[in-house]
Amino acid sequence: MVSTKINVDVIYALPKEQITFTVSLEQGSTAQQAIEASGILVKYPEIELNKNKLGIYSRLIKLDTVVEDGERVEIYRPLTADPKEMRKRRAEKAKEDGRIHEKTGQKIR
Repeated sequence: MVSTKINVDVIYALPKEQITFTVSLEQGSTAQQAIEASGILVKYPEIELNKNKLGIYSRLIKLDTVVEDGERVEIYRPLTADPKEMRKRRAEKAKEDGRIHEKTGQKIR
């Protein structure tokens, strides 16, 4: 039986750079196998596969998802702030600065 190799990218985005590792795996390999083969866990020990979310082209996946040739397994960092809370803070600041009407919430020109 002839084994078929596939190439998969493993991506980890940091605040100022995106790290890409390309690995060659046996067809039928999982996202976890791709991540482990890349060596990224050694270089970035803060990655915790049981905590960090994973995706393929922004679609969330699990560690046991089988990867296909040419796919990119993305490792997502946890959010540092709640997006809803940040939006609320920006709106309050805009009211304080007089950029939005206090009662209607419309922009002041």
